[in-house]
Amino acid sequence: MIFDTDIFIWAQRGNAKAAMIMEKEESRFLSVQTYMELLQGARSKNQHKQIKDFLTSFGFDVLPLTENIGHRASIYVEEYTLSSGIRSADAIIAATAVENNLILVSSNVKHFKAIKDLQLKPFKP
Repeated sequence: MIFDTDIFIWAQRGNAKAAMIMEKEESRFLSVQTYMELLQGARSKNQHKQIKDFLTSFGFDVLPLTENIGHRASIYVEEYTLSSGIRSADAIIAATAVENNLILVSSNVKHFKAIKDLQLKPFKP
């Protein structure tokens, strides 16, 4: 399963459901886009370390941006930006999920619902 950035934010805020959905998964992934967003949201080097330690201790694998993911993301932007307002970051996260045949967990369903080939698991905090 691959986790959207918002799930990590919910867990950081103490949401037990977000922590539990991560904890019960055996295989945990995140897009390099999510990884960068988490680091970008940190306010100090100490928070960078906490994020990295959390990901390591829970066994998350960061999936890289590949040529196929980039290509698929650009297609999503072209196909869905005007109709659904998808942004490039969400397109990269969705493309990472699809290219790796993973279910994406997100509470931001409206960001992803237009993408027909995406397996989406809605999260309700």
